[in-house]
Amino acid sequence: MQAGDERGRFEQAILPHLGAAYNLARWLTRDDHDAEDVVQESYLRALKSFGGFHGSDGRAWLLAIVRNACYTWLQQKRVRQPAAVFDEEIHTMDSDSVSPETLLRQQEDQEAVHQAVAGLPVDLREVVVLRELEGLSYKEIAAIANIPMGTVMSRLTRARERLQKRLEEYINKGA
Repeated sequence: MQAGDERGRFEQAILPHLGAAYNLARWLTRDDHDAEDVVQESYLRALKSFGGFHGSDGRAWLLAIVRNACYTWLQQKRVRQPAAVFDEEIHTMDSDSVSPETLLRQQEDQEAVHQAVAGLPVDLREVVVLRELEGLSYKEIAAIANIPMGTVMSRLTRARERLQKRLEEYINKGA
């Protein structure tokens, strides 16, 4: 296969998943800039090894590379604490239909969810991100994380229980 054909195949199979790759990296590293670095490194790794890719699911293949790159990064950084709270732009709403108080409460609620997810141990956080944010199946998560499907299910259960507990605490503080 010629280099141009290979590049085109890479662009078609892998590049559409840049958002998912960044999302996973951001949640695992807890830092926007580190996530960008990890995704860039992951894409370089993917490009170098793309000749061996013969599957049909470029997304799962890429996310496995991103996951591994994140864990390598975490080991090198020894899981340092984030310098700032995880931040994501709030979805804009029609300002005429929502009061400032409602917008503030929605922002606070969203921040509470983000903090609850960010506070999970990395093994639980990754399965939540892959399942709930990326919409992957248990089977796909098992393949990406290289763990049995039963482990995926048990980690999701534990993660959801911890999230529920933290969010109930948040609700009770506001009541």
